[in-house]
Amino acid sequence: MKNVWKKFLVVVFAVLGYDGFAQYISVDENYTTDQLVNDVLINNPCGQASNISVSGWQFNSGNTFGYFNANGSSFPFQEGVVLTTGMASSAVGPNNSLLSDGPVSWNGDNDLEQALQLGGTVNATVLEFDFLPTANFFSFNYIFSSEQYLSNPSSNQCGFTDGFAFLLKKANTSEPYQNLAVIPNTNIEVTVNTVRGPGTICPPQNEEYFDAFNGDEHPTNYNGQTKPLIAQAIVEAGVLYHIKIVVADQGNNFYDSAIFLQGGSFKVTKDLGIDRLTSTQNALCPGENLVLNAQDSGATGYKWFKNDVQIPGETTATLNVTDPGKYRVEISYSGSCVSQGEIEVEYWTEPSFQNVVTLVQCDPDNNGISAFNLTQVIPSVAPAGTFGTTTFYNSFSDASLAQDPIVSPNNFDSAAGTDVFARMTYGSDCFVIVTVHLELSYLPPSPQTVTVCDTTGSKDGITDFDLDTEISPLLLTGLPAGLTVSFFADMASALSQTNVLNTAFTNTTANEQVIYARIYSGIACYDIVPVTLQVRSLEPPDFESETLSVCPSRPTTLSVASTFSSYLWSTNETTSQIEVVSAGTYSVTVTDIYGCEATKEFVVTAPEPPVFISAQTSNSQGNQGSITVAFSGNGDYEFSIDGQNFQASPVFNDLSGGSYPIFIRDTGGCFLIGPFPVFLVTYPAYFTPNGDGIHDVWKIDALSSQPDSKVSIFDRYGKLLFQFTGNDFGWDGSFNAAALPSTDYWFVLEIGGSQAVKGHFSLKR
Repeated sequence: MKNVWKKFLVVVFAVLGYDGFAQYISVDENYTTDQLVNDVLINNPCGQASNISVSGWQFNSGNTFGYFNANGSSFPFQEGVVLTTGMASSAVGPNNSLLSDGPVSWNGDNDLEQALQLGGTVNATVLEFDFLPTANFFSFNYIFSSEQYLSNPSSNQCGFTDGFAFLLKKANTSEPYQNLAVIPNTNIEVTVNTVRGPGTICPPQNEEYFDAFNGDEHPTNYNGQTKPLIAQAIVEAGVLYHIKIVVADQGNNFYDSAIFLQGGSFKVTKDLGIDRLTSTQNALCPGENLVLNAQDSGATGYKWFKNDVQIPGETTATLNVTDPGKYRVEISYSGSCVSQGEIEVEYWTEPSFQNVVTLVQCDPDNNGISAFNLTQVIPSVAPAGTFGTTTFYNSFSDASLAQDPIVSPNNFDSAAGTDVFARMTYGSDCFVIVTVHLELSYLPPSPQTVTVCDTTGSKDGITDFDLDTEISPLLLTGLPAGLTVSFFADMASALSQTNVLNTAFTNTTANEQVIYARIYSGIACYDIVPVTLQVRSLEPPDFESETLSVCPSRPTTLSVASTFSSYLWSTNETTSQIEVVSAGTYSVTVTDIYGCEATKEFVVTAPEPPVFISAQTSNSQGNQGSITVAFSGNGDYEFSIDGQNFQASPVFNDLSGGSYPIFIRDTGGCFLIGPFPVFLVTYPAYFTPNGDGIHDVWKIDALSSQPDSKVSIFDRYGKLLFQFTGNDFGWDGSFNAAALPSTDYWFVLEIGGSQAVKGHFSLKR
């Protein structure tokens, strides 16, 4: 319900005599149906209606249709006919009550449902009549209003859509109706849901044709309405037509709607065709004539006007238009009937352009024929955007008739001196024809080779080129000024000037790739030059990182091959070799004749002098002794037990007993320390004192050089049996002149008063 307090305010101010509110429409239900149609709606001597009928619902207090008047209000129509789904008198403002007047027993309309493609209509009011048009076009103006235009609806109310139809067909026929109440330039029917403004929960649709959601102070008592719209149709003059105008509720009998038909808006006019305007892209072309035909079999006379000024002597049914303007015809019929027809005609302005253009193409193989990209002439004919489409033809006649176009204009083979013709459109279907003269240019081949070094990522033969700075100046040297260079992957692209390479170019074929440089000025080709891109890299042998030592205060030489063009050491020296005296990391960058670079690194170390710690001996029976040298230091060292022969291992095996001098040196030859004497003991595993002269005595031969050594021999019980010094005869296997039995015996060797070696051996008889 609309706000009660607002209704109260209306009453209060009315009682007080306040007249500041807006005026409201008035409704009169006393007009006859003939008066409503012929005197109010049509009010035109060229269109009297017949067979008029109105159906709706007869309320106790009034009808569902009637005459309305703006009554000084802001309502767009001064007067007319109103058809409602409730009481016509309820249409009067203010908008302070919700109209749902019709009963559920009041039926809908099948023709309306078919036109709107919906069902469940109720409370239908129908106005029907026949009319005989004197011209071929008629129209009515209308406004559709409805209480369903709620400014704050609930979501379920968005599905209901009151509507109306303005139905037309030839009278007394079974042909289907044509609905004229549609959104302009569409086939969409005008209903609550197809014309709705934004701002509510229901989605907006075609809001440009929606007027407003109304407040309380509105000339009508409806929540909203469309803007004034036109129902119009082309008809046959002299043929009887039937019109049916119907409005109804949909879904239920709540929320009434109304259709307001503007009085006197019925127009029967002659259709001279649609306006020919530049804004609608259908204006006439320069020099084009338009014949306007107002012929009507019932006409008695014609008058033609241009820009509201009668054209002298033009009194026939046709007019030949050759100039822009607003043209109008007045067609007279018997009696006082005069119909009119109007059309506005505009002409396109022909753009400025060059009539003849010369396109010069290079002829790489000098055979007198080359491939032309005809589309290159388009920018030289007129500024960009001047023309629409351009189509090329072999003859002027074909271009004029738009027949047999050149199929592949961007790859058109032609000899020098040939003319082709470009049909260039503008406006709607206007065109000009440009003569394109084809010429050839030939220069002897001058291939170029550009060699660069691989500086991108790994040395894989793929690198970056700046074609603009690295190659263009090379190609343009000595040539006339004003030439431009573009680059292409193949000759065909260079000829057609398509698929231009980016000047920041990375070759796609490793090591060597040929591209094509087109040298040109405007649309004239000067030359096409093959350019070989060579990618080189410098990868010398033996350029792996190298590690070596330098002796203190003794220079060492770092060197690479002397075959390079230039050298730059990390020390800023520029020769193929340098001398260094201190440890560190050094590098040299070499450059070849192409400017390619390679870098080698030298890691120079300064070793520490070795330090002898000890020599561990492994004394054993027979000649199986070993010596292990213990040392310290961070260098690479070599070891020797004779001062002559050195080995990388500090372990010496398979040695016989005796004294050995230990030496240590670094591999760089910086340090040599020693000798450090080490005595190795080896002894016999057994002896056989049987007097045969072989192994009759047990002794340690190496002790001959150790006269102060002493050997003590014991039995298994630890009884001392015999002692001898290093250079004595040895033990014969007896104790107190008595021969001892075969068994194992033990010994202790002392050198310099210290126990050095323990072991055992066997006595065999």
